Amino acid sequence: MSPLLTKSGFPANIVRLDNGLTVIHQQIEATPVAVVDVWVKAGAIREPDPWSGMAHFLEHMIFKGTETLPPGAFDREIENRGGMTNAATSHDYAHFFITLAAQYLENGLPILADLLLHPAIPDEEFIREREVVLEEIRQSNDNPDWLAFQALMEKIYQRHPYGRPVFGSANQLMALTPSDMRQFHSCHYQPENMTVAIVGNVSQSRAIALIEQSFDRFPPRTPCPQLELEAEPPMTEIRRRELYLPRLEVGRLIMAWIGPGSEQLYEAYGLDLLAVLLAEGRSSRLVQELREMRGLVHGIGSDFSVQRDSSLFTISAWLDPENSEQVESLIRDRIYELQNEPICDVELNRAKRVLCNDYAFSSETPSQLAGLYGYYHTIAEAPNAVAYPACIQSYDAEQLQQVANHYLSPNYYAVTHLKPL
Repeated sequence: MSPLLTKSGFPANIVRLDNGLTVIHQQIEATPVAVVDVWVKAGAIREPDPWSGMAHFLEHMIFKGTETLPPGAFDREIENRGGMTNAATSHDYAHFFITLAAQYLENGLPILADLLLHPAIPDEEFIREREVVLEEIRQSNDNPDWLAFQALMEKIYQRHPYGRPVFGSANQLMALTPSDMRQFHSCHYQPENMTVAIVGNVSQSRAIALIEQSFDRFPPRTPCPQLELEAEPPMTEIRRRELYLPRLEVGRLIMAWIGPGSEQLYEAYGLDLLAVLLAEGRSSRLVQELREMRGLVHGIGSDFSVQRDSSLFTISAWLDPENSEQVESLIRDRIYELQNEPICDVELNRAKRVLCNDYAFSSETPSQLAGLYGYYHTIAEAPNAVAYPACIQSYDAEQLQQVANHYLSPNYYAVTHLKPL
């Protein structure tokens, strides 16, 4: 890890309560709002195989009330005070947040805590909400981009649960019971697995006192089946898959490489730079050649996403299916060039500007900051959240080429071709 990733300059305070709960607090007096974002290390990688889809389904059921709070009461309480709430689940986490005018924090935070710590998970609501999740699965299965990406994930992660869809499958969902879900909840929704990020016009003393009062009674811990995580071995071949769909008008090509996990964030940031250099913006290498000059693709982009255990670097193209193999071959050639030819300062400086500007635009509001701190503390350490621009600026061309040689290969990758039936 780079020495730049330190606690120096971190504008928030990190407090660990006596019960093991972590609080990240930053007061911003200039804003009239307060944001509470609760992050839980209870994502899809915590599910044993038979319980696949449990973490996401539980996210839905959290909002179905407690013994003292009927379904819908939480949303009404927040919305009637002009606030908003939402939640999301990934492989690495689930998180739940509210945004309120600061004077209403005492009204909103305690009921959010009540939902998170004491969900009733009533049988009749479980059955009703399962239909909602099943519909999400059906909609995903009608989405060509989701199908292509999920096929790719299964190819690249053949052992690790990152290869499974967060939704689970319809068959697995039908086999889950309310009792299973209560067991999963009481096992993982414990203080040592939670981070509460609170940002806005709230003093630290007020925030800590309210959190201590609200998160004071966790459920009795219940053991549940655990998934033994296996490290994904390095790829030593091209893992290829072709999918054929009826009525598909535009083909898809997605190529992927495994990158470092959150313990090697500095190297991960190098892959962020490479993603911009290759395929973000009209002046990037692949956009210029494959779309602007050759006209082989309708669109092309590259993406890098950090995950706790390993990260994912992808190049995706939307194209006429007859061009698919040629585009894959040209991308391989450009990866080879990236490894073996110097990266010019003009390209590197453009990529740095793009990423630093994106970071600035995504860390302006209290909700963005609370999400940023909570996310980083869940997969790594919160202070890394503000070290990103300095790390990006510190890269030189030689370091970036080393990252390309270590993680990207024209000979070892996973690829999905999506073509019409």
